[in-house]
Amino acid sequence: MDKMKTSPQRKLFIIINGIFILFIMIFCMVPIINVLAQSFSSSHAIVQNKVRLWPVDFTTSAYAYVMKDAKFWNAVWVSVKRVVIGVPFNMLMTILAAYPLSKGDHIFRARKYYSAYFVFLMIFNGGLIPTYYVVSKVGLMDTVWSLILPVGVPIFNVILMMNFFRGIPEALEESAMLEGATDWTVLSRIFIPLSKPSIATVTLFSLITHWNSWFDGLIYSNFTKNYPLQSYLQTMIVDTKSLIESGDVADLISSLSVNDTNLKAAQIFISIIPLMIIYPFCQKYFTSGLTLGSVKG
Repeated sequence: MDKMKTSPQRKLFIIINGIFILFIMIFCMVPIINVLAQSFSSSHAIVQNKVRLWPVDFTTSAYAYVMKDAKFWNAVWVSVKRVVIGVPFNMLMTILAAYPLSKGDHIFRARKYYSAYFVFLMIFNGGLIPTYYVVSKVGLMDTVWSLILPVGVPIFNVILMMNFFRGIPEALEESAMLEGATDWTVLSRIFIPLSKPSIATVTLFSLITHWNSWFDGLIYSNFTKNYPLQSYLQTMIVDTKSLIESGDVADLISSLSVNDTNLKAAQIFISIIPLMIIYPFCQKYFTSGLTLGSVKG
């Protein structure tokens, strides 16, 4: 059989599409490269607005200061605890909610009511003040649980996982039931192993949500020592006066190699390193998980 020839119109489309995607990629990478360049540039070059996409007066003084900043590493530890506890908790609640909702109306007659309830909550929620009141009254303030329990059931992830479960052939479940399998066995031995792409996608969503969230850290924590990393970066204001007052970095200030801009740039770049490391491992599941999870409504 002769190989299919690509028409000139198709070739032109591929070229234009490739150029467009390349442009979008460059457009997204420029801010990250600029932050990296600022983190390795001297304060003098930054003040003079010389830094673009390449470090000017290369220095690692900002990173040296970050390595000594106990508050920064404490915030990193809070975020790590949040991710380590929050992501598995999210996945457990997502799977347990999505599995019964994926059943047909002849098996779970109230399914449509629960589905409507979840969709309603995704659009309308209790609001900030009632949520804060509940969190404070049950004693969760200034604990890692205040950052996990209020977002314990991500409804978008539940809907995505539910749709993926509904795409699994019912014959597999029926065969297992005839062999005496329980719902727990079907879920753990059939649904979860077959749902690795969707689970990887939802896990990535949950991880990004926990790692990047900053507002809940501000409202549920009374002390900065309990801030997760993004909350700490959001409120961090470092100026020359405060740096001079800290004797351990007075030599950095005297050499004019560190200011608030390159310090923030160094901390921001360090904060995105974990996501940059994790993304490549989840990328192969990402697209397929979104596509397969949207087969049925």
